[in-house]
Amino acid sequence: MLMLFKLKSKQNTFNPILNYLKMKFNKPFFISAVFAIALSSCSPKLAPMVGTNPSNIDKNPLKTSPIKEDDLKRWSHLDLVKDTIPGMSVDKAYAELLKGKKGIKVIVGIIDSGVDIDHEDLKEKIWTNKKEIAGNNKDDDNNGFIDDVHGWNFLGDSNDENLELTRIVKKGDDGSAIYKSAKAELEAKLAEMNQQKPTVDMLSKADKDIRTHLKKEIYTVDELKKITTTDAELNKSKMIMMSVASQAGPNFQAEIKEYIDQVYGMLNYNLNVNFDGRKPVGDNPNDINDKKYGNGNVKGPNVEDALHGTHVAGIVAQVRGNQKGGDGVANNVEIMAVRAVPNGDEYDKDIALAIRYAVDNGAKVINGSFGKDYSPQKEWVWDAIKYAASKDVLIVHASGNDGKNIDSEPNFPSDEKNNVEFANNFLSIGALNKEYGSNIIAAFSNYGNVNVDIFSPGNEIYATVPNSKYRYLQGTSMASPNAAGVAALVRSYYPSLTAAQVKKIIMDSGTPISATVAVGEQKTNMPFANTCVSGKIVNAYNALLMAEQMSKK
Repeated sequence: MLMLFKLKSKQNTFNPILNYLKMKFNKPFFISAVFAIALSSCSPKLAPMVGTNPSNIDKNPLKTSPIKEDDLKRWSHLDLVKDTIPGMSVDKAYAELLKGKKGIKVIVGIIDSGVDIDHEDLKEKIWTNKKEIAGNNKDDDNNGFIDDVHGWNFLGDSNDENLELTRIVKKGDDGSAIYKSAKAELEAKLAEMNQQKPTVDMLSKADKDIRTHLKKEIYTVDELKKITTTDAELNKSKMIMMSVASQAGPNFQAEIKEYIDQVYGMLNYNLNVNFDGRKPVGDNPNDINDKKYGNGNVKGPNVEDALHGTHVAGIVAQVRGNQKGGDGVANNVEIMAVRAVPNGDEYDKDIALAIRYAVDNGAKVINGSFGKDYSPQKEWVWDAIKYAASKDVLIVHASGNDGKNIDSEPNFPSDEKNNVEFANNFLSIGALNKEYGSNIIAAFSNYGNVNVDIFSPGNEIYATVPNSKYRYLQGTSMASPNAAGVAALVRSYYPSLTAAQVKKIIMDSGTPISATVAVGEQKTNMPFANTCVSGKIVNAYNALLMAEQMSKK
């Protein structure tokens, strides 16, 4: 599902709930700390952003120093050598390689939960289908979609969905190994969510008690501190919320709400075999030829539910240097919003048609911050990936947030069939932490020296969220658009290069990491070279240098 609702990214302190949301809730958040507090355990605060000397990584103790908040908001643009932060050298590329150069516009398709196309930092970068007349209820350009002015919404007015494993179980026991595996996972996840429910109820009650007492929906830590009462229940609620606030920071209410929504979302929708989230769409999701569905509202029925897709779009395209929020990686881009990832697992049909829609309407780069463990109609998606390859379109995809080796535990979609790669236009991205050292790979990030191509920044990334707001999120969902932004830069300034060449450039030009690093939640040690195909991290500066050389051949 959309990475927004797929595994919400895990933080330094791992939250079991996130593990269950798998890549389905890839809308990163800091719930792990909230969950730990709710259980009255002592969870460490997030490690401060630090600078390190790369020469110290292998033999000497790392030297650390705090980094300014302004740099934290855009650390993925910094340079490893100059700033000692494992960013992508984007600032260096603009300052030394792109100054005075003019690139062409590149359309980037964002297949996600939807995009707030009216966000103050995105509205100038939204793709418009100039052949379509808005609001006339006609398919003016005869592309098969009515009023697709800024993209297409394959989910219509639906939002909540089952996980794929739930849908498999709903279909009944067919005697297959897949059914048995899905049923076992469903039962385990339900047990875990039901185990979390008392904590959720406790947090929900505490928050409601405080809101009722203060007679306001949003309150601050200072207002909490000032509460004096002889009411034992109210005092208990105060202490719970104070504990949460001390760990989660000023946005503690939002963090709690996300945790509550996530657990109840899993119980009520994602894992509920009696829930049918597809009914509002009106199509047959098991018929790839049933294509007349969806609408042109790329925000979705509730713009707040487009948080994940809006954040992903901002990482690629938010306006550089305007002193609002963070900076986008690519300057000459237009964002095509394709809504196909619900709060649950995406349907293979929607993803396959979404890829084809983006390709047919001019996208040269597609970002896919979604994924799942089961893919019943994966052939439809494979065919769409091959179709994109035939049209010279690069697909950049998040590798997933399970902290697992996806060479042995698959994550879909992928670009291989029977262990053979069938396309050269699919780039799989793992997520980096903001600090250089043995923990450079984010604990939540999947890895694999066959099925993950390269790593890019994905922990604590600052970008746009709905209603002209900004926020830090994390996950491979954030790493993927960072890499997609670099791909768009290369395609903008070197348009003669093919999608396959751009993939090769990004992988070959990356910064090699020679250290032994920790991967997964268990912090298993292995050489960085074994964590991905390239053994490197994305570097925009090097990519543009290599593109310059390759374009002259």
